[in-house]
Parts: sequence; C-alpha cells; structure tokens
Amino acid sequence: MRIFPESALFQLEFDKVKALLAEHCSTEYAREKALDLRIHTKKEFIELELRQTHEFKLLLQNGQYFPDDHTLNLARELKLLGIPGATLSGEQFMQIRRLAESMNSIFRWFDAERRIAYPALVKVIAHTSYEKNIIAAIDEVLDESGVVRDNASEELANIRLSLYRRRNELRRVFDRIVSKLGKAGYVADIEESFLNGRRVVAIFAEHKRQVKGILHGESDTRRTSFIEPEETIELNNEVFSLEHAESKEVTRILRELTARLSGYSPLLQVWHDVLGEFDFIRAKARLAYDMNGNFPLLVDKSHVGLRSAYHPLLFLYNQKAGKPTIPTNIKLDEKERLLVISGPNAGGKTVTMKTVGLLQLMIQSGLLIPVHPDSEMGIFKQLMIHIGDTQSLEFELSTYSSHLKNMKYFMENANGRTLFFIDELGSGSDPNLGGAFAEVILEELVRKHSFGIVTTHYLNLKVMANKTAGIINGAMAFDETNLQPMYKLIIGKPGSSYTFSIAERIGLEPRLIQRARTLVDEDHFRLDKLLNKSEQDLRDLEKREKELNKLLKENQGLKKEMEGVINRERHSQQVELLKHQNKISEDRIAYLKEMERKLRQIIFDWRKAEDKNEVIKGMQALLFKQKEKQVNEKVKRKFDAKYTEVAGSAEVGNKVMMKKNHQVGTVKEIRGKKAVVQVGLIPITVDLADLTVVQDRPQEESAE
Repeated sequence: MRIFPESALFQLEFDKVKALLAEHCSTEYAREKALDLRIHTKKEFIELELRQTHEFKLLLQNGQYFPDDHTLNLARELKLLGIPGATLSGEQFMQIRRLAESMNSIFRWFDAERRIAYPALVKVIAHTSYEKNIIAAIDEVLDESGVVRDNASEELANIRLSLYRRRNELRRVFDRIVSKLGKAGYVADIEESFLNGRRVVAIFAEHKRQVKGILHGESDTRRTSFIEPEETIELNNEVFSLEHAESKEVTRILRELTARLSGYSPLLQVWHDVLGEFDFIRAKARLAYDMNGNFPLLVDKSHVGLRSAYHPLLFLYNQKAGKPTIPTNIKLDEKERLLVISGPNAGGKTVTMKTVGLLQLMIQSGLLIPVHPDSEMGIFKQLMIHIGDTQSLEFELSTYSSHLKNMKYFMENANGRTLFFIDELGSGSDPNLGGAFAEVILEELVRKHSFGIVTTHYLNLKVMANKTAGIINGAMAFDETNLQPMYKLIIGKPGSSYTFSIAERIGLEPRLIQRARTLVDEDHFRLDKLLNKSEQDLRDLEKREKELNKLLKENQGLKKEMEGVINRERHSQQVELLKHQNKISEDRIAYLKEMERKLRQIIFDWRKAEDKNEVIKGMQALLFKQKEKQVNEKVKRKFDAKYTEVAGSAEVGNKVMMKKNHQVGTVKEIRGKKAVVQVGLIPITVDLADLTVVQDRPQEESAE
C-alpha cells in the first residue's frame, strides 16, 4: 500500500499495534516480522493471513493444544550448518533435534480431520515435508544430553576404555598418597584439587619440601601449596594424553555429523521459518483475542462497511480502566463515498476518523479487527492522511500553506482505490476563503471517485454535503443539557458546533454572548441553531424509540407468557379427558375380567356337578341379571336426562318414578300405603315406599 505522508502510520498509531503484536511473539523470526508488518493489497494473500489468524484464534478460544511449545532461534546454528568444514557442538545438535521433533509433532497434529477443519493453517506446511533421518543421524552419535556416545566410533570406544582404566588407577594411587601424607600431618583441610588439568594434593606450605613432586601453585594466603606427587606424574601424563585424544576424536565425529546433516540445511531452514510463522500466527491470534478481533467479509474493491467498530487501542485502554467503549457504524460505498463529520470539539470526530484508518491498515496487514463479524471491508491501494498541525519550519511553511500543499498532493494522486482522511478541512485561513477552497477540494476528490472522511466546522461544507452526490453528512452526538460529548456518530445529518451553548454553560457573560450573536450573519446563526435543535430532536426520538422497543419487548414477553398459560391449560384439559376415558376403560376391563372369572368357575362346576340343571340356572342368573342391569342402567340414564328427584312424600297430582323400572307417571289417588299411578293410559297400583317424587328438568339444563 502507498502511504502519504511518511508519518501517516505513526499518526494512526499503527506502530503501537505492531509493538503489541511483537510482545506476543516468542521467536526472533516472528518478532522481526511483527515490527516490520507489511500492508498488502492482494485479496488472496490478505484473506489467507486473516483466515489463518481466525483459525488459530478458534484454537485459543476452545482451549485446544497446538504443538508449538519449542520456540527456537537457530538462525546462527543453521547458517553454520551450511558452511563447509564447520563443526556444531553437541548442544547445538540437540537444538536442531528439538526443531525436528517440533516439526514431527506438527505434522502428526495435522491428521486428516484437522486438515479439513483448518485448511488455512495447514498451508503453512504445504510446501515442506518431514525427514526422519535427521533425528536418526543425531541419535546415532549423541545421547539425550548431547554427549557423543562411546560407540560413535571404534577409536573413541578404545580411548574412553583406556581413560577409564587410567583414571581408576590414578585415583587408587592418589588416595594412598593422600592417606599417607595425612597421617604425617602434611595435608591441608581441602586435601586435593585440580590445577592445569592435573590432580594435585594440598600441602601446608611449611611441609612442601618434604613431599617429592611438581609444585603447581600456591593459595592466595601462601599457606597452602599444590603439589603433584612424584608417583602420579606418569599416570597424570597418560590421562592428559588420553583426554586430548578423546577431545580430538569427538571433534572429528561432530565435524563428520555436521557434514552429514549439511545436506539438510535448506530443509531445516524451512522448518525454522515454519515454526516462526506459526509463532507469528499465534501472536496475531492472541492480539485478536485481547481486543475482541473478528474476521469480517473481505471484498476486492473500494468499500468500508464497519458495524460495531472500536478503536483497538482505545478499547484495550478502556478495558483496563473498566470503562465502556462506544462503537461506531460507518459505511462508504459507490453511492456515498465521502463522509463529512461535524460537531463540537472533543466530541470524537478525530477518533472516529482514526478508527477507520487504523482498522483499514490492520485488516490489510492480516490482523483481525474489533468489529462485528458481519462487517464488510474493502481493499485500498493508497492511504492519505492530514491530521493535526503539519507546519514545517524547515520549508518555512505556515499551517495553512502546509495544509494546501498536502491537499494538492491529495487532488493530484487520488483515485478510485484511495482512502483519505482530512481533519478540519480548510482550517487555518479566513473562514469564508478557507471554506471556499474546502468546497473545491471536496468536489475534486469526489470527481476522482476516492473514498474518505473529512471533519469540519464549516457550515458551507455541511450544506454542500447535503446537495452533492457522493457526499454524506455525519454528526457526533452531544448532550447539550450536561454539556458532555456522547462519542456516537449519527449518519445522515450535519452537527452543530454548540459554540454559544458551550459559552453559556461555562458562565461567559451574557452581554458578550449576545454581542457575538449580533456579529454573526443571521442566516448562519439560524442554520447552526436549526442543526442544534434537529440534533436534540433526533436524540429525543431515539430515546422514545428505545422506550417503545422496550415496551414492545415487554408486550412480546407477556404474549409468550399468555400463550404458555393457554397451552398448559389446554394440556391440562386433555390430560383430564384422557384420565376420564382411561377410568371408563379400566372399569370395563375390570367388569370383563370378573365375568371371565365367573364363567370359568361355571365351567369348572359344570365338569364336576352331577346335577347339571343347577349349574345352568346359575349361568342363566348371571347372564340375564347382567343384561337386566345393563337395561336398567340405560333406562336410568334416559330418566336422568329428563327428570330430577325431589325430596318429600308423594301426593295426588305429583309426578313420581317407580323405583323398580324407572317408569314415570302421575299420582291419581292414594289408598292408605298404596297409590294409583297413571302411566300412559294404564293406571297401576304401587306401594308408596316404591315411589320417588320427581319433576321435569329445565330445558337449558337438559340441553346441556
């Protein structure tokens, strides 16, 4: 990406983001790459880096293990490995072995399932392969501590065997001498030591002439002398010679191993870069995790579509301070390419502009950004910025001269793939003249189809934005009552500078404020006042809209609760109905089981009885009584549908029911304990005790 001016990255605080990224890096490779973070313009490369970071972030969020525990910086060792005749130490070979082990773990981690789940991460190792001979060659020569094995060569095995024997012999002889001298009272407290690689005995200085041997030195106090006894000189010479031969043979073996592995130097360098690349991706994922970074949709065109976007550094700062960060929503497309933001000072105009610029730099550097995942980001090939006082003493340029110089560059070089930011367009000069030049600059940038954000206090630019295609107004919300900025961007309308409101709130003398108002053009003042009022009205509407949405949500909740109650009641009724049906079914089943039992008993009695007629009578009584009972129950149900029983004795004229057959008639005459009941056309004489007084059931109740 082409950046103007050179200080643009510093002004947008991109260097701070790179420093945060470098703090998460463990390898020198990743740290250098973070501090020299490149801003790309190719969609394929940007999308691959974003996807790799996104996949690693998912690993971190899910607490999944990735085998990148060993963070190795082996640039020096690998360079030495490629030099003919060079020799690596055992410790350096163990570092190379750990590099090979890490690559083996990574290749094993990417099994068939993970290669499908993490297609972007697997591309890091797509251009290399694992070679098991590297570890095998090192293990053949070195043990787990990096020491050359005895069996690395036949010569080394013989040397170490001889050295072992001579050292044991030297130890026995030396112990005998020390014991002898100790009994004589010649030996100092430390008894023995090593000087110049040779074993010596510590003798009190006054007895040094009584011990035959070579004097190797004295202590700082000159009270102790270190003497190599005469009896051990030859053995020390042999041990020293064998140690030299061992060192020479070890060096030869390591040089041979270095030459053997030098052919793998390019592969090892690739492995080293792969581990560094995974460390770099992990650092980007951790940074994204810290700042709640997400992977937005990327399109290969000029476009800005931010939803719930935060300034990453401000977000981290507020997070530590326990303060909320106000998100912003901005959309720039082919129809509305240029946003003019107005509003009071310290209202967040510059921060909003820097947020868009920094997020654009981050996304084109392969970094996830703190936005809603549904955001849509384009790709720009140029980024131009003019923020703050850029006067130059070196070139004797005033603030406005420097401003115009930068605007000249903008207008000459801007195109459809340019994203620009201008803070306080036209400031530094006469408001009328500066405003006129500002209009010309905006017209030219719009004509070149470039995308950008401009902040201003000029009313003419606010008016221009409303009537010029491709430009849209925006305002930073301001609480006039409490005189506090709200740091919220409102798209579609210009904002007031609240000049007089702020003056009144801070207690400036009303006479001076009124005098200032008289000096302002009436139309100018009326427009600013209108903007002020419209902004307050809009905020009131937003407040009412929130309240209405709250009531709608509460209503929706009550509706769901009522539906739940109705459903539960309906379910309860269905359960009761099923219980009633089950009760009838249970009674019927019990009746049938009882009949079955009685019939089985009749069959059993039939087989054993001598008088079959008795059994037949019992069976007839059982069957016909049951039938009669069923008939009576049917008649009773029919009676209950038409009549209700009434307490009291039967009298002439009463409707009565005969208990035996449930027939209903009218009492015509009472004769002692009997009554004459007219049933249809037939009078019947019945005992009064067998009668029950009844009355017709009401029509509605009967219908029910």
